[in-house]
Amino acid sequence: MDDDTVGRLPPRVGLLALLHGAGALFCLAGAVWPMDADSPLVLGWTLGVVGLLVAGALTVLGERVPTAAQHAALALFSVLLGLLAARSVTAEGIVGLGPVLICIGLYAAHFLSLRAARTHALVAVAAATAGAVAAAPDGYPIPWLIAVVATVLLTEAHARLNGRLRTEASTDALTGVANRRAWEAEAARSLAHATRTGEPLTVAILDLDGFKEVNDRDGHSAGDRVLREVATQWRSRLRASDLLGRHGGDEFVLCLPGTDGPTAAEVLQRLDGDLPVSWSVGTATARAGDTLSSLLQRADAELYEGKRLRYGRSG
Repeated sequence: MDDDTVGRLPPRVGLLALLHGAGALFCLAGAVWPMDADSPLVLGWTLGVVGLLVAGALTVLGERVPTAAQHAALALFSVLLGLLAARSVTAEGIVGLGPVLICIGLYAAHFLSLRAARTHALVAVAAATAGAVAAAPDGYPIPWLIAVVATVLLTEAHARLNGRLRTEASTDALTGVANRRAWEAEAARSLAHATRTGEPLTVAILDLDGFKEVNDRDGHSAGDRVLREVATQWRSRLRASDLLGRHGGDEFVLCLPGTDGPTAAEVLQRLDGDLPVSWSVGTATARAGDTLSSLLQRADAELYEGKRLRYGRSG
Protein backbone atom coordinates (compact mmCIF):
# COMPACT_ATOMS: atom_id res chain seq x y z
CA MET A 1 0.00 0.00 0.00
CA ASP A 2 1.53 3.32 -1.03
CA ASP A 3 1.57 6.55 0.95
CA ASP A 4 -1.26 8.06 -1.10
CA THR A 5 -3.53 5.14 -0.27
CA VAL A 6 -2.71 5.40 3.42
CA GLY A 7 -3.46 9.12 3.31
CA ARG A 8 -6.90 8.41 1.86
CA LEU A 9 -7.85 5.96 4.61
CA PRO A 10 -9.45 7.80 7.54
CA PRO A 11 -9.82 5.88 10.81
CA ARG A 12 -13.58 5.38 10.43
CA VAL A 13 -12.96 3.51 7.16
CA GLY A 14 -9.67 1.86 8.12
CA LEU A 15 -11.09 0.27 11.27
CA LEU A 16 -14.21 -0.87 9.45
CA ALA A 17 -12.02 -2.48 6.80
CA LEU A 18 -10.00 -4.09 9.58
CA LEU A 19 -13.20 -5.42 11.17
CA HIS A 20 -14.26 -7.06 7.90
CA GLY A 21 -10.75 -8.26 7.10
CA ALA A 22 -10.11 -9.79 10.51
CA GLY A 23 -13.52 -11.46 10.48
CA ALA A 24 -12.77 -12.84 7.03
CA LEU A 25 -9.45 -14.30 8.14
CA PHE A 26 -11.05 -15.98 11.15
CA CYS A 27 -13.71 -17.50 8.90
CA LEU A 28 -11.09 -18.75 6.44
CA ALA A 29 -8.99 -20.16 9.27
CA GLY A 30 -12.06 -21.98 10.57
CA ALA A 31 -12.68 -23.42 7.12
CA VAL A 32 -9.08 -24.59 6.73
CA TRP A 33 -8.75 -25.92 10.29
CA PRO A 34 -12.30 -26.79 11.41
CA MET A 35 -12.81 -27.28 15.15
CA ASP A 36 -15.60 -29.81 14.59
CA ALA A 37 -16.42 -32.35 11.90
CA ASP A 38 -19.80 -30.67 11.36
CA SER A 39 -18.38 -27.13 11.03
CA PRO A 40 -19.93 -25.23 8.06
CA LEU A 41 -16.91 -25.16 5.73
CA VAL A 42 -18.72 -23.73 2.71
CA LEU A 43 -20.16 -20.89 4.79
CA GLY A 44 -16.71 -20.22 6.26
CA TRP A 45 -15.16 -19.92 2.81
CA THR A 46 -18.03 -17.78 1.58
CA LEU A 47 -17.95 -15.36 4.51
CA GLY A 48 -14.17 -15.19 4.26
CA VAL A 49 -14.27 -14.19 0.61
CA VAL A 50 -17.10 -11.68 1.17
CA GLY A 51 -15.26 -10.11 4.11
CA LEU A 52 -12.04 -9.74 2.13
CA LEU A 53 -13.92 -8.17 -0.79
CA VAL A 54 -15.63 -5.64 1.48
CA ALA A 55 -12.36 -4.86 3.28
CA GLY A 56 -10.62 -4.37 -0.05
CA ALA A 57 -13.35 -2.10 -1.40
CA LEU A 58 -13.28 0.06 1.74
CA THR A 59 -9.48 0.33 1.57
CA VAL A 60 -9.49 1.34 -2.10
CA LEU A 61 -12.27 3.90 -1.70
CA GLY A 62 -10.81 5.38 1.50
CA GLU A 63 -12.20 8.81 2.30
CA ARG A 64 -14.61 8.54 -0.63
CA VAL A 65 -16.72 6.05 1.35
CA PRO A 66 -19.97 7.94 2.08
CA THR A 67 -21.67 7.74 5.43
CA ALA A 68 -24.49 5.62 4.00
CA ALA A 69 -21.96 3.05 2.77
CA GLN A 70 -20.30 3.04 6.20
CA HIS A 71 -23.66 2.20 7.80
CA ALA A 72 -24.33 -0.46 5.16
CA ALA A 73 -20.94 -2.12 5.65
CA LEU A 74 -21.41 -2.22 9.42
CA ALA A 75 -24.94 -3.62 9.10
CA LEU A 76 -23.66 -6.23 6.62
CA PHE A 77 -21.06 -7.33 9.13
CA SER A 78 -23.84 -7.84 11.72
CA VAL A 79 -25.88 -9.90 9.25
CA LEU A 80 -22.88 -12.07 8.41
CA LEU A 81 -22.28 -12.54 12.13
CA GLY A 82 -25.86 -13.74 12.47
CA LEU A 83 -25.37 -16.24 9.64
CA LEU A 84 -22.23 -17.55 11.29
CA ALA A 85 -24.06 -17.94 14.60
CA ALA A 86 -26.92 -19.78 12.88
CA ARG A 87 -24.52 -22.40 11.55
CA SER A 88 -22.53 -22.83 14.73
CA VAL A 89 -22.61 -26.43 15.96
CA THR A 90 -21.23 -25.85 19.45
CA ALA A 91 -21.96 -23.50 22.33
CA GLU A 92 -18.30 -22.45 22.25
CA GLY A 93 -18.73 -21.36 18.64
CA ILE A 94 -21.59 -19.07 19.56
CA VAL A 95 -20.07 -17.69 22.76
CA GLY A 96 -16.85 -17.00 20.85
CA LEU A 97 -18.79 -14.47 18.77
CA GLY A 98 -19.42 -12.35 21.87
CA PRO A 99 -16.19 -10.31 21.59
CA VAL A 100 -17.01 -9.62 17.94
CA LEU A 101 -20.39 -8.31 19.04
CA ILE A 102 -18.68 -5.96 21.48
CA CYS A 103 -16.31 -4.75 18.72
CA ILE A 104 -19.28 -3.79 16.57
CA GLY A 105 -20.81 -1.79 19.41
CA LEU A 106 -17.56 -0.01 20.26
CA TYR A 107 -16.87 0.88 16.63
CA ALA A 108 -20.37 2.33 16.25
CA ALA A 109 -20.06 4.20 19.55
CA HIS A 110 -16.75 5.76 18.56
CA PHE A 111 -17.55 6.89 15.01
CA LEU A 112 -21.33 7.35 14.93
CA SER A 113 -23.93 9.37 16.78
CA LEU A 114 -25.47 8.02 19.97
CA ARG A 115 -28.69 7.15 18.16
CA ALA A 116 -26.89 5.41 15.29
CA ALA A 117 -24.61 3.53 17.70
CA ARG A 118 -27.60 2.23 19.63
CA THR A 119 -29.28 1.14 16.40
CA HIS A 120 -26.23 -0.74 15.13
CA ALA A 121 -25.66 -2.41 18.49
CA LEU A 122 -29.28 -3.59 18.57
CA VAL A 123 -29.09 -4.82 14.96
CA ALA A 124 -25.95 -6.80 15.75
CA VAL A 125 -27.44 -8.24 18.95
CA ALA A 126 -30.70 -9.14 17.20
CA ALA A 127 -28.99 -10.76 14.20
CA ALA A 128 -26.50 -12.76 16.26
CA THR A 129 -29.09 -13.80 18.85
CA ALA A 130 -31.51 -14.92 16.13
CA GLY A 131 -28.71 -16.98 14.63
CA ALA A 132 -27.85 -18.50 18.01
CA VAL A 133 -31.49 -19.43 18.64
CA ALA A 134 -31.71 -21.02 15.19
CA ALA A 135 -28.57 -23.06 15.85
CA ALA A 136 -29.76 -24.00 19.35
CA PRO A 137 -26.75 -25.89 20.74
CA ASP A 138 -26.79 -26.56 24.48
CA GLY A 139 -25.06 -24.47 27.10
CA TYR A 140 -24.80 -21.08 25.42
CA PRO A 141 -27.66 -18.88 26.84
CA ILE A 142 -26.01 -17.60 30.05
CA PRO A 143 -22.60 -16.74 28.52
CA TRP A 144 -24.36 -15.27 25.51
CA LEU A 145 -26.60 -13.13 27.71
CA ILE A 146 -23.48 -11.78 29.42
CA ALA A 147 -21.99 -10.88 26.02
CA VAL A 148 -25.22 -9.15 24.94
CA VAL A 149 -25.50 -7.12 28.16
CA ALA A 150 -21.81 -6.17 27.93
CA THR A 151 -22.29 -5.04 24.32
CA VAL A 152 -25.28 -2.85 25.14
CA LEU A 153 -23.72 -1.29 28.24
CA LEU A 154 -20.29 -0.66 26.66
CA THR A 155 -21.86 0.82 23.53
CA GLU A 156 -24.05 3.18 25.56
CA ALA A 157 -21.24 4.26 27.88
CA HIS A 158 -18.67 4.80 25.14
CA ALA A 159 -21.11 6.60 22.83
CA ARG A 160 -22.15 9.01 25.58
CA LEU A 161 -18.57 9.70 26.64
CA ASN A 162 -17.35 10.07 23.08
CA GLY A 163 -20.21 12.41 22.22
CA ARG A 164 -19.36 14.64 25.17
CA LEU A 165 -15.68 14.65 24.26
CA ARG A 166 -16.47 15.50 20.63
CA THR A 167 -18.67 18.39 21.73
CA GLU A 168 -16.03 19.74 24.09
CA ALA A 169 -13.30 19.39 21.45
CA SER A 170 -15.28 21.19 18.77
CA THR A 171 -16.95 23.96 20.78
CA ASP A 172 -15.58 27.31 21.89
CA ALA A 173 -15.95 27.20 25.68
CA LEU A 174 -16.85 30.90 26.03
CA THR A 175 -19.43 31.40 23.29
CA GLY A 176 -20.75 27.91 22.57
CA VAL A 177 -20.14 28.19 18.81
CA ALA A 178 -17.69 26.05 16.85
CA ASN A 179 -14.06 26.61 17.70
CA ARG A 180 -11.52 27.45 15.02
CA ARG A 181 -10.37 23.90 14.35
CA ALA A 182 -13.87 22.43 14.16
CA TRP A 183 -15.16 25.28 12.00
CA GLU A 184 -12.31 24.96 9.52
CA ALA A 185 -12.79 21.19 9.25
CA GLU A 186 -16.53 21.49 8.61
CA ALA A 187 -16.15 24.46 6.27
CA ALA A 188 -13.54 22.53 4.26
CA ARG A 189 -15.99 19.64 3.90
CA SER A 190 -18.72 22.04 2.79
CA LEU A 191 -16.37 23.60 0.24
CA ALA A 192 -15.42 20.16 -1.11
CA HIS A 193 -19.11 19.33 -1.49
CA ALA A 194 -19.76 22.64 -3.25
CA THR A 195 -16.86 21.98 -5.60
CA ARG A 196 -18.21 18.53 -6.50
CA THR A 197 -21.83 19.61 -6.98
CA GLY A 198 -21.39 23.12 -8.35
CA GLU A 199 -23.47 24.60 -5.53
CA PRO A 200 -22.55 28.09 -4.33
CA LEU A 201 -20.83 28.66 -1.01
CA THR A 202 -19.92 31.88 0.77
CA VAL A 203 -17.75 32.48 3.82
CA ALA A 204 -17.74 35.60 5.96
CA ILE A 205 -15.41 37.04 8.57
CA LEU A 206 -17.15 39.15 11.21
CA ASP A 207 -15.15 41.47 13.43
CA LEU A 208 -16.54 43.33 16.44
CA ASP A 209 -15.82 47.06 16.31
CA GLY A 210 -14.30 48.70 19.36
CA PHE A 211 -14.10 45.46 21.33
CA LYS A 212 -10.70 46.38 22.75
CA GLU A 213 -12.22 49.53 24.19
CA VAL A 214 -14.90 47.46 25.93
CA ASN A 215 -12.21 45.34 27.57
CA ASP A 216 -10.11 48.37 28.52
CA ARG A 217 -13.06 50.35 29.88
CA ASP A 218 -15.19 47.68 31.55
CA GLY A 219 -12.83 44.75 32.04
CA HIS A 220 -12.47 41.34 30.46
CA SER A 221 -15.57 39.97 32.18
CA ALA A 222 -17.65 42.58 30.38
CA GLY A 223 -15.90 41.68 27.14
CA ASP A 224 -16.73 38.01 27.68
CA ARG A 225 -20.39 38.90 28.23
CA VAL A 226 -20.40 40.82 24.96
CA LEU A 227 -18.93 37.89 23.06
CA ARG A 228 -21.48 35.49 24.54
CA GLU A 229 -24.41 37.80 23.81
CA VAL A 230 -23.32 38.44 20.22
CA ALA A 231 -22.78 34.72 19.56
CA THR A 232 -26.16 33.84 21.07
CA GLN A 233 -27.98 36.50 19.03
CA TRP A 234 -26.29 35.50 15.79
CA ARG A 235 -26.93 31.79 16.28
CA SER A 236 -30.64 32.43 16.81
CA ARG A 237 -30.85 34.36 13.51
CA LEU A 238 -28.95 31.94 11.29
CA ARG A 239 -30.31 29.05 9.25
CA ALA A 240 -29.81 25.45 10.35
CA SER A 241 -27.25 24.87 7.58
CA ASP A 242 -25.12 27.92 8.47
CA LEU A 243 -22.00 27.33 10.56
CA LEU A 244 -20.82 30.03 12.94
CA GLY A 245 -17.42 29.76 14.56
CA ARG A 246 -15.10 31.83 16.70
CA HIS A 247 -11.84 32.38 14.88
CA GLY A 248 -10.08 34.03 17.79
CA GLY A 249 -10.43 37.11 19.99
CA ASP A 250 -13.34 39.20 18.75
CA GLU A 251 -13.36 37.67 15.27
CA PHE A 252 -16.03 35.21 14.12
CA VAL A 253 -16.32 33.23 10.90
CA LEU A 254 -19.41 32.08 9.08
CA CYS A 255 -19.80 29.35 6.45
CA LEU A 256 -22.93 29.63 4.31
CA PRO A 257 -23.43 26.48 2.19
CA GLY A 258 -25.69 26.76 -0.86
CA THR A 259 -25.44 30.55 -0.66
CA ASP A 260 -24.28 33.00 -3.31
CA GLY A 261 -23.18 36.60 -2.74
CA PRO A 262 -26.59 38.33 -2.82
CA THR A 263 -28.20 35.69 -0.61
CA ALA A 264 -25.28 35.95 1.81
CA ALA A 265 -25.91 39.69 2.06
CA GLU A 266 -29.53 38.96 3.04
CA VAL A 267 -28.40 36.48 5.71
CA LEU A 268 -25.91 38.99 7.12
CA GLN A 269 -28.58 41.70 7.26
CA ARG A 270 -30.54 39.55 9.69
CA LEU A 271 -27.57 39.53 12.06
CA ASP A 272 -27.67 43.29 12.61
CA GLY A 273 -29.58 45.12 15.33
CA ASP A 274 -30.02 44.77 19.11
CA LEU A 275 -26.35 44.00 19.71
CA PRO A 276 -24.12 45.57 22.37
CA VAL A 277 -21.45 46.46 19.78
CA SER A 278 -21.27 47.24 16.08
CA TRP A 279 -19.44 44.90 13.71
CA SER A 280 -17.79 44.76 10.32
CA VAL A 281 -17.84 41.96 7.78
CA GLY A 282 -15.99 40.73 4.74
CA THR A 283 -17.30 37.97 2.47
CA ALA A 284 -16.02 35.76 -0.32
CA THR A 285 -18.00 33.43 -2.58
CA ALA A 286 -16.27 30.29 -3.80
CA ARG A 287 -14.80 30.26 -7.30
CA ALA A 288 -13.19 27.47 -9.30
CA GLY A 289 -9.91 26.41 -7.73
CA ASP A 290 -10.60 28.08 -4.37
CA THR A 291 -9.37 26.60 -1.12
CA LEU A 292 -10.68 27.51 2.29
CA SER A 293 -7.51 29.50 2.86
CA SER A 294 -7.97 31.55 -0.31
CA LEU A 295 -11.62 32.21 0.55
CA LEU A 296 -10.70 33.45 4.01
CA GLN A 297 -7.93 35.64 2.59
CA ARG A 298 -10.38 37.34 0.21
CA ALA A 299 -12.96 37.79 2.97
CA ASP A 300 -10.30 39.21 5.27
CA ALA A 301 -9.13 41.66 2.60
CA GLU A 302 -12.72 42.85 2.06
CA LEU A 303 -13.23 43.19 5.82
CA TYR A 304 -10.24 45.45 6.32
CA GLU A 305 -10.90 47.46 3.18
CA GLY A 306 -14.38 48.15 4.56
CA LYS A 307 -12.89 49.17 7.91
CA ARG A 308 -10.43 51.46 6.16
CA LEU A 309 -13.20 53.18 4.24
CA ARG A 310 -15.45 53.50 7.31
CA TYR A 311 -12.87 54.65 9.82
CA GLY A 312 -10.23 56.23 7.64
CA ARG A 313 -7.53 53.76 8.63
CA SER A 314 -5.73 50.84 7.11
CA GLY A 315 -5.35 47.31 8.63
